[in-house]
Amino acid sequence: MDLAQVSDDAEAVSRVYARKHGIDRTEQWFVLKLQEELGELTQAYLMRTGQARGKGYSPQELDDNFGAEVADVVCQALLLARHHGVDLEDQIERKWMMWHPDRSVSAVGD
Repeated sequence: MDLAQVSDDAEAVSRVYARKHGIDRTEQWFVLKLQEELGELTQAYLMRTGQARGKGYSPQELDDNFGAEVADVVCQALLLARHHGVDLEDQIERKWMMWHPDRSVSAVGD
């Protein structure tokens, strides 16, 4: 899966969804929507781990819902980055991949 292509596709889906539901995707909307999705992921996690009511869902349904919420968070993060002109591939390379065990780490970062 190509990160740039997923970002393009998520943008197309988000644009259609916003138009269909009359949503103005403002500067604030992108970060607030990510926060909403994180809340839904937290709820799905708590339900999946038995720390919240399962609402009658089967273990498979709880697993599926958790996975779907992870996907929502990832796609919303892609949309937020895209909207603000963040080059995610570059940032991931600089922030995360420098610590890859197959690479030499020349500087300590956080």
